[in-house]
Amino acid sequence: MELIDRFFTPPDGSFFLLGPRGTGKSTFITRYFPDAFCIDLLDPENIRSFSARPERLEEIVRAQGDQRHFVIDEVQRVPELLTVVHRLIEAKLGFRFTLTGSSGRKLKRTGVDLLGGRALLMTMHPFMASELGKRFRLEDALLFGLLPIVWSAGNRDEVMRSYAALYVREEVQMEGLVRNVGNFSRFLEAVSFSHSSVLNISNVARECEVERKVVEGFVAILEDILLGWTIPIFTKRAKRKLSAHPKFYLFDTGVFRSLRPRGPLDRPEEIEGQALEGLVAQHLRAWIAYSRLKRELFFWRTRSGVEVDFVIYGPDGLWAIEVKNAGRIRPADLRGLRSFQEEYPRSKAFLLYRGKERLITEGIICAPCEDFLVKLRPDHGLDEIFT
Repeated sequence: MELIDRFFTPPDGSFFLLGPRGTGKSTFITRYFPDAFCIDLLDPENIRSFSARPERLEEIVRAQGDQRHFVIDEVQRVPELLTVVHRLIEAKLGFRFTLTGSSGRKLKRTGVDLLGGRALLMTMHPFMASELGKRFRLEDALLFGLLPIVWSAGNRDEVMRSYAALYVREEVQMEGLVRNVGNFSRFLEAVSFSHSSVLNISNVARECEVERKVVEGFVAILEDILLGWTIPIFTKRAKRKLSAHPKFYLFDTGVFRSLRPRGPLDRPEEIEGQALEGLVAQHLRAWIAYSRLKRELFFWRTRSGVEVDFVIYGPDGLWAIEVKNAGRIRPADLRGLRSFQEEYPRSKAFLLYRGKERLITEGIICAPCEDFLVKLRPDHGLDEIFT
């Protein structure tokens, strides 16, 4: 299988590397740290022995002679090991740990706080278009997403269809995260309609025929197992009344397409629009995670419904980005960006669309979405891309 270079740069010390299954964490670690001593907690025998005696980890580490770098893959399977890892790091004997995981639920309760900041928390994301380079095709990405495990498969359709089922079975059912797997499966379908939209818990609960508190718990599980995430409203120095609810995204466009039911009343352009916005969202999220500058991702929506899809706020500027799944730009498409610039005159506004030409309309740069995604790199600011 062809190995594609990733933008993720590991830190020098110990760190957690979290990311959904299939994002290439293990492949990256094996390639980047070929000499590290690895412990695979997907192996049932390792889970059994370390669960019975977590202190066995210290015995193994101290028996490795001059070896100082240790990788524990899927560490959330035996979170008790983190007590031992913490003790070994505190011993100041030069031990370095790389701890990977595809679920943050148990680690949120024990792991990250337990290590007291002695291990950085890093994240691995699906491919960025610029990592794929000439291999990237927007149409393929909108259909199948950008998960490495799917991208490299000969039968992408089949792998994508089974991906969510695998997650429900191995991360939700086997870990006992929910009492009723059927309710959670219905929730996954219902919440897929909220992809790229403001999340209305009451509507999702009504669709699933369960209580609102149950859906709130399901959303928390979805975020903890890294399948979904939300972005908050941008409220800094706000003058207008703004929406209070966050916007919801499944972490990969292909996962959204596999979960989203289709029927005769569904408009293809609506699903395509959600997929395109989600694809831009996952790129911006990865770009922020891999960049050295600390930037934050928001959206903007007034109580009257005027909206901007993405707001990026950081030490190098304030940007507003609107995404339109259309080959032509209408004056109405610029309404949200113009309103945002009235509120924040120092901001820069851009529109991404499905056309092929770069335009300036009413003073706003309008760029082809595919061109933007291919040029978006962690070492480049947005000004470099748009100007």
